[in-house]
Amino acid sequence: MTTVLPDRATVLVRRPGVRELHPVGAHRRRRALELSLAVAVPLLLVLLWQLAASRAWIDDRVYPAPSTILADGWDRAAAGELWPDVWATLRRVLAGYAVGTATGYLLGLLMGSLPLVRAALEPLLDALYVVPKLALLPVFLNMFGLGEGPQVALVAATVFFFVWISTMSAVIAVPAGHRDAGRVFGASPWQMFRHVLLPASLPSVLVGARIAAGVAVLVIVASEQIAAADGLGHLIFDSRALFQNDVMFVGIVCVAVLGVLFSELVRIAGRLLTPWAPRDRGRGQS
Repeated sequence: MTTVLPDRATVLVRRPGVRELHPVGAHRRRRALELSLAVAVPLLLVLLWQLAASRAWIDDRVYPAPSTILADGWDRAAAGELWPDVWATLRRVLAGYAVGTATGYLLGLLMGSLPLVRAALEPLLDALYVVPKLALLPVFLNMFGLGEGPQVALVAATVFFFVWISTMSAVIAVPAGHRDAGRVFGASPWQMFRHVLLPASLPSVLVGARIAAGVAVLVIVASEQIAAADGLGHLIFDSRALFQNDVMFVGIVCVAVLGVLFSELVRIAGRLLTPWAPRDRGRGQS
């Protein structure tokens, strides 16, 4: 709104909008819109897929209709044929994720806090980071033999690098003023870590941990194809070799659901551990 005063001066006046006058209601409407879009877009694609299969626009022997995939997945779950593979993949992901997160976080803290340690180890870890993790599977097979060991080690190695990089970067990025304030108040090394470094770096560390959760599921699926007799990865590639495409898509859907749920659990844990940190943009944020 523009108001013209008698002396010909122009004053711009901005009246508060709906979001400013009713922020709670505006936030709820925005959140409802985001949830609607999040549900509508995948649902529309699934309906389009179903229509294409039913109208023979695509070969349903190669790309089974979603209704066929759902029915087959339900039958396999009810018969108890699906859960052993789901549990095998989940067990490996959880074990590898725990080991990789713990080692990556501890080494990230150490290297972020001590420049000499960072100078000694960072070039070596940078060189290992660029190696495709699946290329390490033969090494782990030689070390641990067949069984769960290579699978868990591969997930741990993958998660380690994501958590290590995010932790080291977060600790280095802690403002010098925060550290100086701790020293002025006479903080001991433990107090400096507990009250300065940990709260300031933890939000960024948890972002890396959440990304690692999704990548861990991707890696284990590829690994199970090569060196496992069970798991969702084995189910997907074995059914493809037997031309059971409906079973293959059941495995793919299970992997997608598992990855989303695991990443969201890490996100929720991060919100509980860091209530002071701002939430991610795009998730309920206006």
